[in-house]
Order: sequence, then structure tokens, then C-alpha cells
Amino acid sequence: MSSRQEPGENAVASIDQRLLQEFYDSYDEELEMELDDQRLYGDDVSTSSHKAWRRLYFRELIRLQGELVKLQDWIMRTGHRLVIVFEGRDAAGKGGVIKRITQRLNPRTCRVAALPAPNDRERTQWYFQRYIAHLPAAGEMVLFDRSWYNRAGVEKVMGFCSDAEYEEFFRSVPEFEKMLTRSGIQIIKYWFSITDQEQEARFLARIHDPLKQWKLSPMDLESRQRWEDYTEAKEIMLERTHIPEAPWWVVQGVDKKKARLNCITHLLDQVPYTATESPAIALPSRQHHPDYHRSEVPADMFVPEKF
Repeated sequence: MSSRQEPGENAVASIDQRLLQEFYDSYDEELEMELDDQRLYGDDVSTSSHKAWRRLYFRELIRLQGELVKLQDWIMRTGHRLVIVFEGRDAAGKGGVIKRITQRLNPRTCRVAALPAPNDRERTQWYFQRYIAHLPAAGEMVLFDRSWYNRAGVEKVMGFCSDAEYEEFFRSVPEFEKMLTRSGIQIIKYWFSITDQEQEARFLARIHDPLKQWKLSPMDLESRQRWEDYTEAKEIMLERTHIPEAPWWVVQGVDKKKARLNCITHLLDQVPYTATESPAIALPSRQHHPDYHRSEVPADMFVPEKF
């Protein structure tokens, strides 16, 4: 006769409390990022309407992240391949929405590709070559934090490519993206749009925040001077690369929280995912062996508990 007993009411209550604590810990992770934004941008949280909006934002974000988990499950189950391109001016909010999309997802099948400037060898390759290595296999999604569209933006404005290379890009990129979609890769492209005044405010906030100064490169500061050149480059890019197989979608990014919710909601609408019932998972009982003896860890190996 087994000596195992079913968990009593106290044990069940303890498990429920532990699950609730896990949820709070998960919520705190998002709250930490939001507090960081407040410190950086000085959000006014004193009004009741702002507090109500923040509560709505958190509630909707967690709901949408639950849908993203379902989306990833569907992608893994069906072998779908998804590429999401994020473009926009510096400080437009691309990184913030990418963090919220990936925050609850399995990093083994959801990756962020944020490529640095090409090295000497890569500059001699076919332009798209270094991006191809980051494309998804079956059951994967890849988020490009900037992409091959660098050539249409920073490279054009800063003179890092010739006029011939620039024109060749526009001849090639529609065919490149059509080829990817024919192979079964879905491409979703977002442009994050902010105003001149908003970018200036975000740059100034970063300049005065030692924890965020690393985000500002000399190229970012140079781009600030060339606002109108980037505007012209953006308009040409959207006009010449907005194709039915991979259209552009513009996200209004002045309000960071609204931009995140709107972008994630739209993303979920672009993929025909369906939720499925997961089989019930039973946690196996831990095996106990009478001859097992746990070795003591020396006290000087423990990290001091200062908190």
C-alpha cells in the first residue's frame, strides 16, 4: 500500500500562492522597464487619468503577450517562418516594442537580429548575404532591429554607398523579398514614426542619463542634424519598396505605450495562428533513494546575502 497522500487544502493553497507570486514576479519585470522609462523620459504619473491609462496599458500588454505565446506555439507546431523588420529613426521606439514582443517567448525559436556595421570582408560580399544567415528555419521567428534597409537610410544619407549601389538596392530588394515569400517566409515590415520634437526630447534625455548614454553614437548625433535628409530617404524607401508581398506598415511612435500595443495587436492580426489545447502535464514524483547523501557545499562558496 502506497504511503503517498493527495495534497490537502493547505498544500493546494500554498501552490496557488506560489503561482500568484510567479505572476507578480513576471509583472515586476515589465514594471521595472516602465519605471526605467519614467526615470529617463520623466513621465507624469500624478494624474488619475494617467494612472488609469497605465493600468490599462499593463493589462492589455500582458493579454497581448499571452497571445504572442499562442502565436509562437502555432509557429513551432506548423513550421511557419516569420520575419519582422523594424525600421525608424533613432530613438523611435523600435527597441522598446521588440523587448515587449520577446519578453515572454522562447528564445530558442524567437531571435533578434541586430547586426553591427559590416566589416571589411562583408563589404565585399553581395549586399544581402550577411542578412541571409539570420533568416528563420521552420518553426522560427526572427525580429530584425534594423535590416537590409540600412542601405536606403543611413548608408544613403551618410554617403556610405555609391549612387549606383543605392539604385541597385532598389532594383534588388523587391525581388529579394518576393523570393523569400515564395519560399514560404512571411515578411512584416514596420516603420516607427516620431516627430522632430519628440526625437530631440528623447536624445536630450539620453544625453543626461548615464545609464542610457551608450545608446547614443556619433552616428546618432549626426543623424539629428540631417533630419530632413533622413525624411527624404524614408519617403523614397517607402514608395519604392512597398510591395504586396511585403508591404510597409507605419506605427505612430510618439506615445511609446500606445505604439507598443498598436504594433503587437497589428502583428497578431497578420498571422493566421490558432490556439490549441495543450495536453495536461503531470509532474512526476521525485524519486527518493535511501543510499543518497547530499554533499555539503562549503560556506565560502555562497554569494553573501546582503539583501
